[in-house]
Amino acid sequence: MTACAIESPSTGAEHEAPTTRYAITADGAYAARLALDGESWFPERWTLDGPEPYAVPLPGGQPEEPGTEVHPMGDGRVLIHRLVERRHAFSLLYPTGPGTVELTVGAVECPEPGTRFTLLPPAPGGERAYALAVGGASTTVWLVAGGAFGPERVAEVPGRCSGGVWLDAAGRMLALDRELGGRTKTVVVDLGRDGEVSPLLQIAPDSDDRLLLADPDSGLVVISSDAASPGQERLGWGVMGSTLPVRFPGALLLPDCVVTPFAIQPGQVLTPENCAVALRVDGPLGTWVGTWRPAERRIRHLSAPEGWLAGSGLWTAEGVLRLPYATAQTPCGVAELSPPGAEEPAESVESTEPEAPEPEAPRPVPLREAPLGKIATG
Repeated sequence: MTACAIESPSTGAEHEAPTTRYAITADGAYAARLALDGESWFPERWTLDGPEPYAVPLPGGQPEEPGTEVHPMGDGRVLIHRLVERRHAFSLLYPTGPGTVELTVGAVECPEPGTRFTLLPPAPGGERAYALAVGGASTTVWLVAGGAFGPERVAEVPGRCSGGVWLDAAGRMLALDRELGGRTKTVVVDLGRDGEVSPLLQIAPDSDDRLLLADPDSGLVVISSDAASPGQERLGWGVMGSTLPVRFPGALLLPDCVVTPFAIQPGQVLTPENCAVALRVDGPLGTWVGTWRPAERRIRHLSAPEGWLAGSGLWTAEGVLRLPYATAQTPCGVAELSPPGAEEPAESVESTEPEAPEPEAPRPVPLREAPLGKIATG
């Protein structure tokens, strides 16, 4: 088991590797990031659901360490995760007048050397926050905010887990990419059944399969797997509850580029193939934005706004992609891009090279082989 115990928080900190973290609540109302003022890091809350986005600084009594994590809650408070020796301390921050109120939540101690402790993406509803403690042989899912008595264990998963994708609107079904026996497969943790663990995505026996994104409305899932091309990670897509296998479009292969999906358009209940997917593209010429739909055979390439907090963003149900950015002139901004819909022409939009065949994975396992149908129907 991952050896972690609940402890009282204390003061002081040690350096972790710097991280760039910008997190948005599931409903898109709030966001949080660790901002930089000169050489000092401080938490910042962004309000996104008003006429204009605006940021509220939430500085504490001293600058934060660059590895500190922040996490927006649905009520506008910000959860902060600090490393204090081997204790992971959690507090809720919110503004009051010119200052910041800090409400201590508690701490988790992980005495096992090498344990990685990190916050999961914001859960639907915004009332609870979760974290993963990844040890040598197992992973613990912790409820670190929103519980009755401070941090508490909610699940223990054999193997080393990463990722974290919410599969339903209730924040009950959590997908994790589990490394076990030399292979990585996605499993689902049912937080409503005492952390019951079951298989979710297993394309081929000898493939590494990861779930990157999922949309509860349409059931569309975006995955990464080497099943179609052994030794090469490919992006693929499927639909929860479908009897069809995962597909690996040639359009998502861009030479000399790294393509990372980061958001799916919600609200397309009956047409998952028309859901727009936002992509971060990193290539020799820099970083830009791509959009793609399973029904289309190309990526549409768009310029990212200056100061884009790369890899962050949110779709509206109407197909508007909202990208947060920060510059010296606009310290809190959201750019809105409206790529053409699936049925609209896009002569002026760059497309990929002519389509390559879409290879099927060797012995693909249809999604019905995993409990996706149960998840899709609640």
